[in-house]
Amino acid sequence: MSLLRHLRICNAYQPDNFLPFLHGSDRLGFIRKDNANALSQFPNHFAVTGESVRFLTEGSFDDLSAIIEDVTEKLVTEGLVAKWRHEFFAAAPRWNAPKHFKIDRGAVPFFGISAFGVHLNGFRRDGDTLKLWVGKRANNKAVAPGKLDNLVAGGIDYSHGQHETLIKECGEEASLPESLARKAVPVGAVSYRMEVEYGMRNDVLFCYDLETPADFTPKTNDGEIVSFALEDAAAIVAGMRTRDDFKFNVNLVLLDFAIRHGLLAPDDPEYFDIVTGLHRPLD
Repeated sequence: MSLLRHLRICNAYQPDNFLPFLHGSDRLGFIRKDNANALSQFPNHFAVTGESVRFLTEGSFDDLSAIIEDVTEKLVTEGLVAKWRHEFFAAAPRWNAPKHFKIDRGAVPFFGISAFGVHLNGFRRDGDTLKLWVGKRANNKAVAPGKLDNLVAGGIDYSHGQHETLIKECGEEASLPESLARKAVPVGAVSYRMEVEYGMRNDVLFCYDLETPADFTPKTNDGEIVSFALEDAAAIVAGMRTRDDFKFNVNLVLLDFAIRHGLLAPDDPEYFDIVTGLHRPLD
């Protein structure tokens, strides 16, 4: 088995199965064709053709958000959206572009909306050994229950920026004091498109590194992570070649960390494909 398979898992989708989701001159996402057919029941708001799905309605952010909320409620009753998450993401063509409307997180895959998150690699140096803090996800998590995770990770809702979200998640998930969390360094982003049960995950993850002091130990807080452990980073990467212990997209964040910290070297036969595969082309 290989490290590259983690990228293949996160980018497993057939473009021909999806239609661009348009509003005005912007593409906001990708809708699977069977989901697109379900939107034909809302002809006043959506035009569904063989080429695209267009959100027809114009109006204010709040007006459009209310329409999407009503549509989402109907889709939930039809089993096309898993359930309400009561957390709202922005629908926009790209990061920091004007927001068209907000949408419940549970409906984001149905519409293939671009979703953004933050992931924090918490690490410590023990002599020549680089170690990473690893969290274990609760067994009742809706996504990847019981899998391993970064020290901190979370989605960026429509009303917050990436750094603000990181500070908030650091306190909620790992009891990091704000003074320490603010020392986290932004180091880039990874992205992927992945077909899932209800549509597509069309995600960008902003990555941060934080070297934690020797006397720091994270503590669980909100119940999303049930325990933390400090593990040898090289052993983590080696284990990723044959095991699937981590949540699927966390593998991408860890591979990015491994490249930047020399845990994965250019003489590895998969090196170039991993470096380029972590950042899909803009289109």
